[in-house]
Amino acid sequence: MTEHPLEAMPPAYWQGIQEFNQQQFYACHDTLEAIWMESLEPEKTFYQGLLQIAVALYHLGNHNLRGAIILLGEGTNRLRRYPDDFGGINLDRLRQEARSLQSSLQSQFIQEPKSEVTHPTDQTHDQLAWILPTIEVWSAEGLSAEGLSAEGLSAEGLPAAEQPEHQS
Repeated sequence: MTEHPLEAMPPAYWQGIQEFNQQQFYACHDTLEAIWMESLEPEKTFYQGLLQIAVALYHLGNHNLRGAIILLGEGTNRLRRYPDDFGGINLDRLRQEARSLQSSLQSQFIQEPKSEVTHPTDQTHDQLAWILPTIEVWSAEGLSAEGLSAEGLSAEGLPAAEQPEHQS
């Protein structure tokens, strides 16, 4: 599989990345699901993997740890076949962070009674907040360490660094 040019990604994709990084996981799911349903391979499975990770994080926020663990696994599994920079993002880092979160959740809660697996205490949930994955975006200048912020999107939906300069 070859690397995927940023220009080939639809504006809704960049919106979904932005929503993901702003921890608006339900909105991210809706955005990515809409383009996933209309897409063909190889993008279809890529979008599905991203939205599964977003839904996993949504489940985590709602204390559904079993759902989070399952979807983190399914999402990272779908994304494993793609190159590390597919879709203009640091996919390798996202996969690593999602697997790390899944492993932390499994090791911390797998031995707990079932009621605690699906309903952890607020204190336990707060301790996990720092390990949520983010999506770093590649640009012409390289990797954006902050990921994609609200200011990072142009009107056309591409990262601002990817927009052609206008000649005056």
